[in-house]
Amino acid sequence: MPQIRALRRVASLLTTPLSPEDFLGLVNPLSSTRQLRGVVTRVTRETPESTTIHFRPGKGWNAHEAGQWARIGVEIDGVRQWRSYSLSAAAGHDPAITVTAIGVVSTALARHTTVGDVLFLDTPQGDFTLPEHPRPLLMLTAGSGLTPVMSMIRTLVPRRPDADVVLVHSARTREDALFHDELLELADQFPGLVVKHWYTREGAAPAGAGEAHGRRLDLETTTDLESLCPDWRDRAAYACGPADFLDAATALWERDGADDEHAGLTIERFAPVLLPGTGGEGGLVTFEKSDKEFDAPGDVTLLDAGEECGVVMPSGCRMGICRSCLTPLVAGKVRDLRTGEVHGEEGDLIQTCINAAAGPVHLDI
Repeated sequence: MPQIRALRRVASLLTTPLSPEDFLGLVNPLSSTRQLRGVVTRVTRETPESTTIHFRPGKGWNAHEAGQWARIGVEIDGVRQWRSYSLSAAAGHDPAITVTAIGVVSTALARHTTVGDVLFLDTPQGDFTLPEHPRPLLMLTAGSGLTPVMSMIRTLVPRRPDADVVLVHSARTREDALFHDELLELADQFPGLVVKHWYTREGAAPAGAGEAHGRRLDLETTTDLESLCPDWRDRAAYACGPADFLDAATALWERDGADDEHAGLTIERFAPVLLPGTGGEGGLVTFEKSDKEFDAPGDVTLLDAGEECGVVMPSGCRMGICRSCLTPLVAGKVRDLRTGEVHGEEGDLIQTCINAAAGPVHLDI
């Protein structure tokens, strides 16, 4: 309306050089039109090293699907850092992330976040989501790989009387097992959920609990899986966890899985799939604007090299998806650690999270 546009022009004149939105941000931290934000509403300790952070997003947030992830920004020592985290809350609820204290950013979030803190947000992404049509499911997870699957379970099991879900979760000990009590309560309440915990350390569960195995879940053969979920071949399977866990699961399904395409395996990785032997010789990386250098081995990403020597590097997913880490190449060649391809011309935008130095490299950062 003309009147509203006129009021906005007057407000802009009165607040210059700031905008009216800048002043609104002092009252409501979610009112910014420049950057999507969320305010922390609850903080829950899950394990000694893991914390769930619930937040209320501001305008512009798209409701997440169960299993998706989002980029989360947090200011540390005056510098905004971005990381990608799976959303652990059920679809249709305010979002939450469950963070394990590994690395500078995750440790700051897990140990120092308090109610009322403001997080910077990007919209939910990812296709690690529930199947379109109901069918028996197998969820195979390890460590923090349970996080996106927990969103699926919280979404599906309480809402669908016909749910048929078997969860096999591997953790080091009972104390390290995310959402342990909640999962057992859900399994008691809803017959459509069966939970099998697998602990990899001796004595990791109370005597008689039948859950302490003292070794890693073996996915090189079908023996362990057959004992935990005899009809695993007939289920649509989802797996999330460390890279070697997912590699073994992928090989198992390719070798011994069913021919039915609907009973295949869908995986979610927290790190890029790197081609073995693509490291090469590495080289001296010069971060020109930061006036820093780092002699990087051939298997160390440019992102890790920069952070190692104190350069504030843009980043997001850290696995070659979101392209938030794009940095101009001034000189030199880089090697894509996923394919082994050597590439690079002056002025190219380089994904620093998946490329390493292939000889001397100069970056415009």
